[in-house]
Amino acid sequence: MTEAASPAADGAMFDMQAAPLHVGRVRLRVRDLARVSDFYQGLLGLQTLDRGAGWTVLGAPGPDGPRPLLELAGDARLAPLDRRQAGLFHTAFLMPTRPDLGRWLGHAAAAGIRLEGASDHVVSEAIYLSDPEGNGIEVYADRPEAAWRTPSGAVEMATLPLDAQALHDAGQGRPYATAPEGLIVGHVHLQVGDARRADGFYRDVLGFDISADYPGASFYGSGGYHHQLAGNIWNSRGAGPRPSRMAGLDRIELVARDAAVRDAALARAEAAGLAPEPRDGHVALRDPWGGLVVLAA
Repeated sequence: MTEAASPAADGAMFDMQAAPLHVGRVRLRVRDLARVSDFYQGLLGLQTLDRGAGWTVLGAPGPDGPRPLLELAGDARLAPLDRRQAGLFHTAFLMPTRPDLGRWLGHAAAAGIRLEGASDHVVSEAIYLSDPEGNGIEVYADRPEAAWRTPSGAVEMATLPLDAQALHDAGQGRPYATAPEGLIVGHVHLQVGDARRADGFYRDVLGFDISADYPGASFYGSGGYHHQLAGNIWNSRGAGPRPSRMAGLDRIELVARDAAVRDAALARAEAAGLAPEPRDGHVALRDPWGGLVVLAA
């Protein structure tokens, strides 16, 4: 499976780029492209990086230039999202720092954005909401790695009340005008029909470790991160293959640190009888519910 993390110094944040696998971008199929695109731009301050007839790419500043995070493909003929089906639980946008998350919280409050929940997960502080078509969203900031790794090296996670006032105060009253440099998709949480079948794909084929195991859910980490992916059956127990003409999650891009990581996953897929598919110059695999995972090196 993926490599264990090296011990983190106190105060050091997890280095996502060093992990064997991390999330690149997420692609959603939406019924009202203009409305959903405007929502994410207003919510997070994402920039339009590219667009065409029926599609838009949104992103944020990165150290080497704009970084695509979210692709939206519009089709008004799609069936509305059914949250009982396999697919997306939420896309989680990782703020670079806690003050960034505090500023974003102030922005959300001032804009009257409807929030659905907030939690302290020990590994992170997280706020939850949905886009206009029901796609789940998490906006979060990590704590330093030493704060959530036990002496044995295990990941400690929990769901505790969030001190929203302290988080807001961390923003120091500064405005959140646009996406900060370094905003990324930190993880994607999926709805699956069966947790053990999900383990068979995301752990045994792709090579993630199970960093935490909750009732009805597994959290998958690469390189020692608390989770770049997760899968639960809380709304979707027993779900079959995802309907092909339904709005919602279309694909997840996973970025492999190097070609060897990608090729090892493809070798395990071949041994499991899974056929890779070409996608945009990369290769992709389908999970047991038809979800498309693009492997980019």
